[in-house]
Amino acid sequence: MCVDLDGTLIRSDLLVESALALLARKPLTVFAMLLWLLGGKARLKREIARRVELDATTLPYNHDLVTWVRAEQQVRPVVLCTAADAALAELVAAHVGGFELTLSSDGALNLSGANKAQALVDRYGERGFDYAGNAAVDLHVWKHARSAIVIASGPSLARAAARVTEVERTFASPKASVHKWLKALRVHQWVKNVLVFLPLLAAHRMLDMHAVADTLLAFFCFNLCASSVYLTNDLLDLAADRQHPRKRHRPFAAGTLPLTAGPIAAIALLISSFALAWLVEPTFFAVLLGYYLLTSAYSLRFKRIMMLDVVVLALLYTTRILAGAAALDTPPSFWLLAFSMFIFLSLAMVKRYTELLAAQKAGKVTASGRGYDVEDIPLIQSLGGSSGYLSVLVLALYINSTASESLYRHPQYLWVLCPLLLYWISRTWAIAHRGIMHDDPVVFAVKDSVSRVLLGLAALIALLAI
Repeated sequence: MCVDLDGTLIRSDLLVESALALLARKPLTVFAMLLWLLGGKARLKREIARRVELDATTLPYNHDLVTWVRAEQQVRPVVLCTAADAALAELVAAHVGGFELTLSSDGALNLSGANKAQALVDRYGERGFDYAGNAAVDLHVWKHARSAIVIASGPSLARAAARVTEVERTFASPKASVHKWLKALRVHQWVKNVLVFLPLLAAHRMLDMHAVADTLLAFFCFNLCASSVYLTNDLLDLAADRQHPRKRHRPFAAGTLPLTAGPIAAIALLISSFALAWLVEPTFFAVLLGYYLLTSAYSLRFKRIMMLDVVVLALLYTTRILAGAAALDTPPSFWLLAFSMFIFLSLAMVKRYTELLAAQKAGKVTASGRGYDVEDIPLIQSLGGSSGYLSVLVLALYINSTASESLYRHPQYLWVLCPLLLYWISRTWAIAHRGIMHDDPVVFAVKDSVSRVLLGLAALIALLAI
């Protein structure tokens, strides 16, 4: 019994996995990869495998197939036969256990398709083996196999296999659905991009249809760009996500979407975003580019650096406000930027605090993929709460300034916002302290009924002040 690895035993591809892991650490190796590829796909796999360490225990295994393979191992020899590089294939074979032999690419020969078929025929003879595979390329092997075990999301591959050999059994694999893509794009996170509307609201230009149209287009551009970044982040952070209690269910980490489709979708979204951004305003295009570069740097490096990560997160939120001002071609408000920097730094601290608290409860001493230890929990709590209260101070100073007097007929009404904000920040940190906070505080705020009521009250107070 011969079993394929990529897409069969695991719901992933080790070449793509290892390449992404290497790019996450050393992005410039993309140029070296192009040179390695000139020496053949087998050499590319070998060079990448030499430079990465994958955790075979967290890979998205096809558990139904693994259970079946282990039962087969009790009655006949089972061989792992894969186009993956030997170094990575051996890790998986050791984790699953029970394989009599592992056949894999060796740096010179890429053991895929016709090459794999020839290797198996040479070793076991024509029709001397059964083979489990998941792709059209496996038809080369099934032509010479006694029977086929087909792993596929639909019936077409099984029908094709049945034309060249007997199909012994089929296993279902996850089908890429609209729901899974929407989850991967994190459409629910688009609520963060509503911040681009703040300059429109702060300038009281809600009735200016041209300004509203530009802001709506800017919002849509940010949605596309943000989803592109989310896809990229998920692809580069597979190992850390699989060790997280909630993030391990993300489509790419769980293997329910093909890894190869991720980069294509990310690039398409990014191109669409910047093409539309140019239609809004050149300044907005520049701000969006700055946001993309900063968030990419965060994904690749900054999120692993203690304290710098939360400052960058706060900057990314604030950049959305800068983008909204750029879309209107108006200078951003100093007060709005100062307020947003402090409040979003506090929320970024909540995010890290929640992750560390979860790590502590799981018996870990560090947060996976982050630069923090659980010993930092009291420090983050102190800094985050202080930053939130400073945002209230900025709001109070703004209310007492000439800037509020020029925009509001009754600026004294705005003082009610201060106790509301104090209550919300204090309550948010109290919920985080109890360990029941969603690991994204913005998502928490959207779903939390108390937060929605407070937002409604704040909007009413602002209208009364106008």
